[in-house]
Amino acid sequence: MIYFNLLLLAKLNHLRDFCFFRSGRDYCKTLHAGNAGKILSWRGVKYNHFRHYVDQNQDHYVARLREAVAIPSVSADAAHRENVFQMGNWLIELFKQLNISYEAADVGTHELDGKTLKLPPILLGTYGNDPNKKTILVYGHYDVQPALIEDGWSSDPWKLTEDSTGRLVGRGSSDDKGPLIGWLNAVEAHQKAGIEFPVNLKMCFEGMEESGSEGLDDLILREASKYFKDVDAVCISDNYWLGITKPCLTYGLRGVSYFKVTVSGPGRDLHSGVFGGTVYEPMTDLIVLLGKLVTPDGKILIPGINDDVAELTDEEKESYKSIDFKLHELQSAIESQTNLFDNEIQTLQARWRYPSLSIHGIEGAFSASGAKTVLPCKVSGKFSIRSVPNMDPDKITVCVENFLKEEFAKLGSKNKLHVECLHGAKSWVSSPYHWNFVAAAEAVEKVFNCKPDLTREGGSIPVTLTFQDALNKNVLLLPMGRGDDGAHSTNEKLDRSNYIQGIKLLGAYLHEVAAAKST
Repeated sequence: MIYFNLLLLAKLNHLRDFCFFRSGRDYCKTLHAGNAGKILSWRGVKYNHFRHYVDQNQDHYVARLREAVAIPSVSADAAHRENVFQMGNWLIELFKQLNISYEAADVGTHELDGKTLKLPPILLGTYGNDPNKKTILVYGHYDVQPALIEDGWSSDPWKLTEDSTGRLVGRGSSDDKGPLIGWLNAVEAHQKAGIEFPVNLKMCFEGMEESGSEGLDDLILREASKYFKDVDAVCISDNYWLGITKPCLTYGLRGVSYFKVTVSGPGRDLHSGVFGGTVYEPMTDLIVLLGKLVTPDGKILIPGINDDVAELTDEEKESYKSIDFKLHELQSAIESQTNLFDNEIQTLQARWRYPSLSIHGIEGAFSASGAKTVLPCKVSGKFSIRSVPNMDPDKITVCVENFLKEEFAKLGSKNKLHVECLHGAKSWVSSPYHWNFVAAAEAVEKVFNCKPDLTREGGSIPVTLTFQDALNKNVLLLPMGRGDDGAHSTNEKLDRSNYIQGIKLLGAYLHEVAAAKST
């Protein structure tokens, strides 16, 4: 016998949800402009309440992000180490407000700028422990890249500024404070809207991602059978859409090996007028060496680097044709037309599945405005190589060291050379057909009304591979920001729309993953 029992009559703006039992199952009929007669599950009703609450509290969430951006948590600068701890404490206070149990894991010390510094804690949060629910692990980082207004920022990088187009400009807005706080906003929205949280949520938030994630791998391996033992899947929101209009799910990343090559000679900095032309200058040697690494069109000149790159298969070639990506989106992101390739497929292949080498800067050299005729006694060039599957970081390091030593010997210089790899990580590839990705795709459709692209990415997030190998669980990258957010650059931003819709996406994902068949 089929019977109906009216449970709820709710009105949210123009939305009316009528929910009833039918043969022991919950249904929801939503009467709404454009959705008349649509049948939704209880999950749909909850999402509508959740969505409404998030929309009504946009300014609250922006204010929260503004507080976080104001903390200059630069992990690479010893002078800002106290600020990184300050940011960790800020998150702990938010954990307390949201009744999230936590541990601030001590991961020891390290050397930076000639000092022994305490590493920021890795925050392990737990929200819910229902054995009948899935347990989802989310990762984020609360440290950021350096930023100075004189680098070319249009406003103070530590004061979140919203422009007339809704761009939230500030260091860390997109990478990664916005997405990290988005998870906590989603928790709060469920609490305030009176919606049962659909999963058990575990959080791993670190403060050293921008400096090689020191201490993180050891902690994950140590806690794999303890804190992380019940995890069913992993979700990370620390990357970006491919372009500026369409969401994506990311299942692959390039690896990275970051190098420092140092040339030293004189015992102190010298006056170029007095000593120029009479000594071997470290800067001259270094510039020559850096010029030997890569051609202007991106070809890596180090022997052996490309030996292990897999051939492009016909199936892989075909997969690029379905990706929604236009060159003008790349040009918008780089704010120029200096792209190497004139077609989308070559651009994506160069970005995703071939290695690249980039030179980042010179430490110890004069770089301020004005003119200074110093002859530096010691300079260090910084560069990195992005690697792809089959490439081994240890082999990359050997190739780089051998090449630079050989090229330096050819100079006949009396200066000294030192080469070191500051950190390295392998590339990562996940399965985009796992229920974790299927649930995320459903969430994207719910929030953005379109199917997401399945993409790989050129950047590196080493912890993806660590989680995948240590926990033997699927790892998903679910981006919040757009491809033109300018992470690591001047005027880094997160669009208000992406931030708010992103909170909805994270919440919808948790509901979809809770309902997903995990077989």
